Amino acid sequence: MYEVFRTDHGVLSQLEQPKEGCWINMVGPTSRELNEIAEMYEIDLTDLATALDEEESSRISLEDGYTLILVDIPTPEVRHEKKMYTTIPLGIILKSDTIITICKEETPILTYFIRNKIKEFSTKKKMRFIYQLLYRSAASYQINLRLIDKKRIEIEERVMGNTTDMDLIELHELESTLVYFATSLRSNSIVLERLRRYKRIEQYPEDMELLEDVTVEYQQAIEMTSIYRDVIDGTRQLLSSVIDNRLNNVMKRLTSLTVLMAIPTIISGLWGMNTAEKYMPFATVPYGFAIICIGIVVVCIFVIWYMKKKKML
Repeated sequence: MYEVFRTDHGVLSQLEQPKEGCWINMVGPTSRELNEIAEMYEIDLTDLATALDEEESSRISLEDGYTLILVDIPTPEVRHEKKMYTTIPLGIILKSDTIITICKEETPILTYFIRNKIKEFSTKKKMRFIYQLLYRSAASYQINLRLIDKKRIEIEERVMGNTTDMDLIELHELESTLVYFATSLRSNSIVLERLRRYKRIEQYPEDMELLEDVTVEYQQAIEMTSIYRDVIDGTRQLLSSVIDNRLNNVMKRLTSLTVLMAIPTIISGLWGMNTAEKYMPFATVPYGFAIICIGIVVVCIFVIWYMKKKKML
């Protein structure tokens, strides 16, 4: 589908048909809708559908009569029955009298504009609109990065409790998400640098100031991604070490129990050999069996005391 918006006197309103100075927001458009807009504004259909390909990377393409800007934005997804994050392309086509956005799915970044929550937002100030979009994108990256770190903290708090294999899988997914974010943020930063030199549409001093703010926000997001990747890597190593240590402790306890069980087995085996009674101690003594059992218990108690002293048990 697609919707048409335009701001008049600071108020955003939805239009029935595209007009000069409008914003066309396309979300998961059909082939018919793509063809309709492509014919209406003389845009190459391939360029219009580029943002629907998840494998497309961020870039700026200067075409005859319009400019294609492609950036990556964060979006949630479910992996291994857990809410994770990834990035999808957001296409922005800049015409002299219209701005068109194309995205595969609905995103809070564009919804924020539709609800008219952005100060000094105007569909007629195209470059400012683009910078405001990128600013919201950078803010969205930072919000998702904080949520990722919150998930990491929750896993870290479970380290001394019931740690499961799913915790390791979730950490791996969080680390993968940060790799996607780092790649997308670097690509978007390159787009920002090219926008700084963009001359097709006049850029005002206020627009350049906003571009500086966007650059700062993206730089901060890149630094946050790098820091959180290092921290998650440390948490994953800690989790692996704890699991290995628990396994070592279990093996140590099993070995100690094996040694303890071997003591009565060896002694009973010696007393069970087929030899003459006169050569077997306590064979003819009253309560000989009880004496041997008490002796086994005493030996086991001594071995347990020794193992605890040496921290083997």
